[in-house]
Amino acid sequence: MGNTFGAILKLTTFGESHGVAIGGILEGVPAGFELDLDKIQYELDRRKPGQSAITTQRKESDTVQFLSGIFEGKTLGTPIGFVIQNQDSKSKDYSHLKENYRPSHADYTTQEKYGIRDYRGGGRASARETACRVVAGAIAKQILENQGIRINAYVSAVGNVSTEKSWQELDFSNIEKNKVRCPDLDKANEMEDYILAIKKQGDTIGGIVTGVIENLPTGLGEPVFDKLHAQLGKGMLSINAVKGFEYGSGFQSATMKGSEHNDVFEKTEGKITTQSNNSGGIQGGISNGMPVEFKVAFKPVATLMQKQNSLNERGEKVELDFKGRHDPCVVPRAVPIVEAMAALTVLDFFQLQQSTKL
Repeated sequence: MGNTFGAILKLTTFGESHGVAIGGILEGVPAGFELDLDKIQYELDRRKPGQSAITTQRKESDTVQFLSGIFEGKTLGTPIGFVIQNQDSKSKDYSHLKENYRPSHADYTTQEKYGIRDYRGGGRASARETACRVVAGAIAKQILENQGIRINAYVSAVGNVSTEKSWQELDFSNIEKNKVRCPDLDKANEMEDYILAIKKQGDTIGGIVTGVIENLPTGLGEPVFDKLHAQLGKGMLSINAVKGFEYGSGFQSATMKGSEHNDVFEKTEGKITTQSNNSGGIQGGISNGMPVEFKVAFKPVATLMQKQNSLNERGEKVELDFKGRHDPCVVPRAVPIVEAMAALTVLDFFQLQQSTKL
């Protein structure tokens, strides 16, 4: 029913924003891998609310509790079950939405699909669910790092404020040195000021998260429906508020000539590489050994601290005066989510490749 992601490495999540807890079951993790549980919590801390003035002020510790699949710090090869308690849900903030539909939210569509909805904070459609992805993704990242595969994401744009530097020009160690998670520190300050100005207006703003996967081996991905970029795109587009995904040259390729776009092969130190990377590390749906480069576009958060006109369940006009605690810009907290979905996608293909080769 759309609650599971992956083919061999499978994550199933459950829970609502204002329920007792959220959680997940991660299947297909290899046995005997020693996990660093502190690193998993660290990834959750990067995503959790209440980090700074530019994020929602909901206070959640987001402490993960593992229920199964891990013994004495090592994976058992059995399903890893985990929960994260909801501790600071203020459901009364949403009582005025019991019969009203918020513009650009899932209220109306959820009601139409199920005939019932949890209106508290968006219920199942809330971005709070993504904390479960971060737990599973943190496990996948550790396994991939053991193979030398590195996954990094960062904020490259907030509204019209963007860094013009390529990822090769940036120092990824700077990502966690500012609230926006942009490694271009001059632009990070400008982005933070812009978000605060937007927040003061009671408005919201969108942005772009850039992702890079380095040291990926050749051969990951399938040539038809399950292309590496197709599954990577599915993972990113399943994240709340995502409106677009591109890899390599992306939409810019539509303006280029073939002679400009082709990635010419060369051999460097005994290894086949390409002189450019318009393919974004993927050709024919299969990784070619070059870095996988992609961008994820996030829309402005739909909840504004402004009055808005809408309709209720009876089709009557209503004026909504929004309450609650919401991000003025979602991209700073989206960075670990993007990394998590990339890790889950890559490790799934990694295990699929191992199962198809002698």
